[in-house]
Amino acid sequence: MIEDKERWNIRHVEKPMRKNVEPVVEKYIGLASGDKALDIACGIGRNTHFLAEKGFFVDAVDFSDYALSQVKDDEKINKIEADLDSYNLEKNAYDLIININYLSRRLLPQIKEALKPNGLLIFETFIVAHGDFNQPANPEYLLRTNELLHAFIGLDIIYYEERDEVNLRGEDTRVASLVARKRC
Repeated sequence: MIEDKERWNIRHVEKPMRKNVEPVVEKYIGLASGDKALDIACGIGRNTHFLAEKGFFVDAVDFSDYALSQVKDDEKINKIEADLDSYNLEKNAYDLIININYLSRRLLPQIKEALKPNGLLIFETFIVAHGDFNQPANPEYLLRTNELLHAFIGLDIIYYEERDEVNLRGEDTRVASLVARKRC
């Protein structure tokens, strides 16, 4: 576990990510209501800060203590240092959940349960790509085609797409994006 934390700390220092909000979050934030949000694997807080500026009280969860140290101290941000391999989400707690560039299949059913009725989910991460793409080496961190869509069956799907993209470090990759709402 300590090795994982050190690996993530080094990654955030040596390969810093861009600081702007993820475009899918910026595009669909207007569909969210309420004021309680969760940013899973928040990193240095680029999306967390945006959510707080939009009036949300944000639980910002990450394993990297270095990354969390880069998240602003703000009364609207609750920084939670936790190993997402064992962290559990509170049921019926969030009006908005975002999960960007991170995959824990263990958390997928918990994400659905953590949304309040009418809660919004914005999820985007890497999918298996063939050819000259940069992607995580471990297949556990890569979605299969349509896997994200199937994981959230039962939610009202607002937007879903699988596409080629340039990642945070300027490398070609493939991602899946999903925006969905939990109905009563």
